[in-house]
Amino acid sequence: MKTAERPENESERLRALHEYRILGTSPEQSYDDITKIASEICQTPIALISLVDADRQWFKSRVGLEAEQTSRDWSFCAHAILSPEPLIVRDALSDERFRDNPLVTGEPEIRLYAGFPLQNHQDHRIGTLCVIDRKPKDLTPSQCTVMEALARQAVSFLELRKRSIKLLESVCTIQGNSGMISTCSYCRKVKDDRGHWLYLDQYLSQRSNLSFSHGICDSCMRDHFPEVVEVWESEKENEDCDE
Repeated sequence: MKTAERPENESERLRALHEYRILGTSPEQSYDDITKIASEICQTPIALISLVDADRQWFKSRVGLEAEQTSRDWSFCAHAILSPEPLIVRDALSDERFRDNPLVTGEPEIRLYAGFPLQNHQDHRIGTLCVIDRKPKDLTPSQCTVMEALARQAVSFLELRKRSIKLLESVCTIQGNSGMISTCSYCRKVKDDRGHWLYLDQYLSQRSNLSFSHGICDSCMRDHFPEVVEVWESEKENEDCDE
Protein backbone atom coordinates (compact mmCIF):
# COMPACT_ATOMS: atom_id res chain seq x y z
CA MET A 1 0.00 0.00 0.00
CA LYS A 2 1.30 3.44 -0.93
CA THR A 3 0.43 6.25 1.47
CA ALA A 4 -0.36 9.53 -0.28
CA GLU A 5 2.14 12.36 -0.08
CA ARG A 6 1.08 15.57 1.64
CA PRO A 7 0.21 18.48 -0.67
CA GLU A 8 2.79 21.25 -0.83
CA ASN A 9 0.24 23.69 0.60
CA GLU A 10 -0.88 21.31 3.36
CA SER A 11 -0.89 23.86 6.20
CA GLU A 12 -2.91 26.35 4.14
CA ARG A 13 -5.20 23.55 2.93
CA LEU A 14 -5.94 22.43 6.50
CA ARG A 15 -6.54 26.00 7.58
CA ALA A 16 -9.03 26.42 4.73
CA LEU A 17 -10.78 23.17 5.69
CA HIS A 18 -11.14 24.21 9.32
CA GLU A 19 -12.56 27.61 8.33
CA TYR A 20 -15.71 25.81 7.16
CA ARG A 21 -16.24 24.42 10.68
CA ILE A 22 -17.89 21.41 9.12
CA LEU A 23 -15.95 18.50 10.64
CA GLY A 24 -18.07 16.46 13.04
CA THR A 25 -21.33 18.20 12.15
CA SER A 26 -24.63 16.37 11.78
CA PRO A 27 -25.99 15.18 8.42
CA GLU A 28 -27.59 17.85 6.25
CA GLN A 29 -30.09 17.35 3.45
CA SER A 30 -28.22 19.55 0.96
CA TYR A 31 -25.08 17.38 1.14
CA ASP A 32 -27.04 14.12 1.36
CA ASP A 33 -28.87 15.03 -1.84
CA ILE A 34 -25.53 15.33 -3.63
CA THR A 35 -24.32 11.87 -2.60
CA LYS A 36 -27.68 10.31 -3.46
CA ILE A 37 -27.59 11.84 -6.93
CA ALA A 38 -23.96 10.76 -7.38
CA SER A 39 -24.81 7.18 -6.44
CA GLU A 40 -27.80 7.10 -8.81
CA ILE A 41 -25.99 8.73 -11.73
CA CYS A 42 -22.93 6.50 -11.48
CA GLN A 43 -24.90 3.38 -10.50
CA THR A 44 -22.62 2.66 -7.55
CA PRO A 45 -23.59 1.35 -4.12
CA ILE A 46 -21.38 3.88 -2.30
CA ALA A 47 -21.03 7.65 -2.62
CA LEU A 48 -19.26 9.96 -0.18
CA ILE A 49 -18.42 13.58 0.51
CA SER A 50 -15.02 13.02 2.11
CA LEU A 51 -13.04 15.76 3.86
CA VAL A 52 -9.35 15.06 4.33
CA ASP A 53 -8.17 16.25 7.74
CA ALA A 54 -4.64 15.99 9.19
CA ASP A 55 -4.85 12.30 10.12
CA ARG A 56 -8.23 11.09 8.91
CA GLN A 57 -10.81 11.36 6.20
CA TRP A 58 -14.22 12.26 7.60
CA PHE A 59 -17.45 11.78 5.69
CA LYS A 60 -19.87 14.70 5.73
CA SER A 61 -22.34 12.63 3.74
CA ARG A 62 -22.37 8.97 2.87
CA VAL A 63 -24.49 6.51 0.95
CA GLY A 64 -23.94 2.78 1.40
CA LEU A 65 -21.26 3.00 4.09
CA GLU A 66 -21.62 2.83 7.87
CA ALA A 67 -18.20 4.19 8.85
CA GLU A 68 -18.06 7.92 9.62
CA GLN A 69 -14.32 8.19 8.98
CA THR A 70 -11.16 6.22 8.19
CA SER A 71 -7.44 6.71 8.62
CA ARG A 72 -5.90 9.17 6.18
CA ASP A 73 -3.14 6.63 5.52
CA TRP A 74 -5.75 4.33 3.96
CA SER A 75 -7.56 7.09 2.14
CA PHE A 76 -7.97 7.04 -1.63
CA CYS A 77 -9.16 10.63 -1.31
CA ALA A 78 -5.78 11.66 0.13
CA HIS A 79 -4.37 10.70 -3.28
CA ALA A 80 -7.18 12.43 -5.14
CA ILE A 81 -6.54 15.85 -3.55
CA LEU A 82 -3.01 15.92 -4.97
CA SER A 83 -4.39 16.96 -8.36
CA PRO A 84 -7.27 19.13 -9.58
CA GLU A 85 -8.20 16.33 -11.99
CA PRO A 86 -10.46 13.43 -10.99
CA LEU A 87 -8.77 10.27 -9.76
CA ILE A 88 -10.41 7.22 -11.30
CA VAL A 89 -9.18 3.78 -10.28
CA ARG A 90 -11.07 1.23 -12.34
CA ASP A 91 -9.85 -1.82 -10.41
CA ALA A 92 -8.01 -1.24 -7.15
CA LEU A 93 -6.73 -4.84 -7.13
CA SER A 94 -4.78 -4.05 -10.29
CA ASP A 95 -3.31 -0.80 -8.95
CA GLU A 96 -0.07 -1.17 -6.96
CA ARG A 97 -0.95 1.88 -4.86
CA PHE A 98 -4.09 0.27 -3.49
CA ARG A 99 -4.20 -3.50 -3.99
CA ASP A 100 -3.15 -4.30 -0.41
CA ASN A 101 -5.06 -1.37 1.13
CA PRO A 102 -7.29 -2.53 4.04
CA LEU A 103 -10.25 -0.86 2.31
CA VAL A 104 -9.61 -3.09 -0.69
CA THR A 105 -8.75 -6.36 1.03
CA GLY A 106 -11.53 -5.82 3.59
CA GLU A 107 -14.72 -3.82 3.82
CA PRO A 108 -15.95 -2.08 1.78
CA GLU A 109 -13.87 -4.09 -0.76
CA ILE A 110 -13.19 -1.17 -3.08
CA ARG A 111 -12.69 -1.96 -6.73
CA LEU A 112 -13.84 1.15 -8.57
CA TYR A 113 -12.90 4.44 -6.94
CA ALA A 114 -13.72 7.73 -8.67
CA GLY A 115 -12.85 10.84 -6.66
CA PHE A 116 -13.62 14.39 -7.80
CA PRO A 117 -11.72 17.03 -5.80
CA LEU A 118 -13.56 19.66 -3.79
CA GLN A 119 -11.50 22.70 -4.72
CA ASN A 120 -12.28 26.23 -3.55
CA HIS A 121 -11.39 29.51 -5.26
CA GLN A 122 -8.02 29.59 -3.50
CA ASP A 123 -7.10 26.23 -5.08
CA HIS A 124 -7.31 24.41 -1.76
CA ARG A 125 -8.51 20.85 -2.32
CA ILE A 126 -10.13 19.97 0.98
CA GLY A 127 -11.63 16.61 0.04
CA THR A 128 -13.59 14.84 -2.65
CA LEU A 129 -16.96 13.80 -3.86
CA CYS A 130 -16.38 10.15 -4.67
CA VAL A 131 -18.23 7.04 -5.78
CA ILE A 132 -17.16 3.48 -5.01
CA ASP A 133 -18.15 0.09 -6.37
CA ARG A 134 -17.27 -3.42 -5.24
CA LYS A 135 -16.67 -4.53 -8.80
CA PRO A 136 -14.32 -3.15 -11.48
CA LYS A 137 -15.92 -0.65 -13.82
CA ASP A 138 -15.46 2.76 -15.41
CA LEU A 139 -17.43 5.98 -15.56
CA THR A 140 -18.79 7.37 -18.80
CA PRO A 141 -17.89 10.91 -19.91
CA SER A 142 -21.42 12.09 -19.09
CA GLN A 143 -21.20 10.61 -15.59
CA CYS A 144 -17.89 12.41 -15.05
CA THR A 145 -19.45 15.68 -16.21
CA VAL A 146 -22.28 15.33 -13.70
CA MET A 147 -19.87 14.41 -10.91
CA GLU A 148 -17.75 17.49 -11.60
CA ALA A 149 -20.87 19.66 -11.41
CA LEU A 150 -21.95 18.02 -8.15
CA ALA A 151 -18.48 18.57 -6.67
CA ARG A 152 -18.72 22.27 -7.53
CA GLN A 153 -22.14 22.39 -5.88
CA ALA A 154 -20.74 20.84 -2.70
CA VAL A 155 -18.04 23.52 -2.61
CA SER A 156 -20.71 26.19 -3.10
CA PHE A 157 -22.57 24.90 -0.03
CA LEU A 158 -19.33 24.97 1.97
CA GLU A 159 -18.58 28.53 0.88
CA LEU A 160 -22.10 29.60 1.79
CA ARG A 161 -21.63 28.04 5.21
CA LYS A 162 -18.38 29.94 5.75
CA ARG A 163 -19.94 33.26 4.72
CA SER A 164 -22.88 32.65 7.04
CA ILE A 165 -20.53 31.93 9.95
CA LYS A 166 -18.56 35.11 9.30
CA LEU A 167 -21.76 37.13 9.13
CA LEU A 168 -22.95 35.72 12.44
CA GLU A 169 -19.61 36.50 14.00
CA SER A 170 -19.72 40.07 12.74
CA VAL A 171 -23.15 40.48 14.32
CA CYS A 172 -22.40 38.67 17.57
CA THR A 173 -18.90 39.96 18.28
CA ILE A 174 -19.39 43.32 19.94
CA GLN A 175 -16.39 45.41 20.95
CA GLY A 176 -15.75 45.59 24.66
CA ASN A 177 -18.58 43.45 25.98
CA SER A 178 -17.89 39.87 24.87
CA GLY A 179 -20.79 39.58 22.47
CA MET A 180 -23.43 40.71 24.98
CA ILE A 181 -26.01 43.19 23.67
CA SER A 182 -27.85 45.41 26.15
CA THR A 183 -31.44 46.08 25.04
CA CYS A 184 -34.22 48.14 26.54
CA SER A 185 -36.97 45.92 27.95
CA TYR A 186 -39.66 48.32 26.70
CA CYS A 187 -38.71 49.94 23.41
CA ARG A 188 -36.13 47.23 22.44
CA LYS A 189 -33.45 49.78 21.53
CA VAL A 190 -29.82 48.72 21.92
CA LYS A 191 -27.20 50.54 23.99
CA ASP A 192 -23.82 51.00 22.31
CA ASP A 193 -20.41 51.19 24.00
CA ARG A 194 -20.79 54.96 24.48
CA GLY A 195 -24.08 54.55 26.31
CA HIS A 196 -26.23 55.78 23.42
CA TRP A 197 -29.53 54.03 22.74
CA LEU A 198 -29.98 53.10 19.07
CA TYR A 199 -32.52 51.26 17.01
CA LEU A 200 -31.33 47.70 16.29
CA ASP A 201 -30.84 48.33 12.56
CA GLN A 202 -28.67 51.38 13.33
CA TYR A 203 -26.64 49.41 15.84
CA LEU A 204 -26.02 46.46 13.51
CA SER A 205 -25.26 48.69 10.53
CA GLN A 206 -22.37 50.22 12.48
CA ARG A 207 -20.89 46.81 13.34
CA SER A 208 -21.49 44.62 10.31
CA ASN A 209 -21.97 44.71 6.57
CA LEU A 210 -25.70 44.09 6.96
CA SER A 211 -28.10 46.37 5.13
CA PHE A 212 -31.78 46.82 5.96
CA SER A 213 -35.09 47.45 4.25
CA HIS A 214 -38.13 48.49 6.20
CA GLY A 215 -41.76 47.54 6.23
CA ILE A 216 -44.61 47.18 8.69
CA CYS A 217 -45.62 43.81 10.10
CA ASP A 218 -49.29 42.79 10.31
CA SER A 219 -49.42 43.28 14.08
CA CYS A 220 -48.02 46.82 13.97
CA MET A 221 -50.25 47.67 11.05
CA ARG A 222 -53.31 46.77 13.16
CA ASP A 223 -52.00 48.66 16.19
CA HIS A 224 -50.94 51.86 14.43
CA PHE A 225 -52.98 52.00 11.24
CA PRO A 226 -56.31 50.35 12.05
CA GLU A 227 -58.15 52.46 9.51
CA VAL A 228 -55.93 51.17 6.70
CA VAL A 229 -56.51 47.58 7.81
CA GLU A 230 -60.23 48.24 7.88
CA VAL A 231 -60.17 49.49 4.29
CA TRP A 232 -58.09 46.51 3.14
CA GLU A 233 -60.44 44.03 4.79
CA SER A 234 -63.46 45.78 3.33
CA GLU A 235 -61.95 45.66 -0.16
CA LYS A 236 -61.12 41.98 0.27
CA GLU A 237 -64.70 41.22 1.31
CA ASN A 238 -66.00 43.03 -1.77
CA GLU A 239 -63.63 41.08 -4.02
CA ASP A 240 -64.79 37.81 -2.47
CA CYS A 241 -68.42 38.78 -3.05
CA ASP A 242 -67.71 39.66 -6.69
CA GLU A 243 -66.19 36.25 -7.24
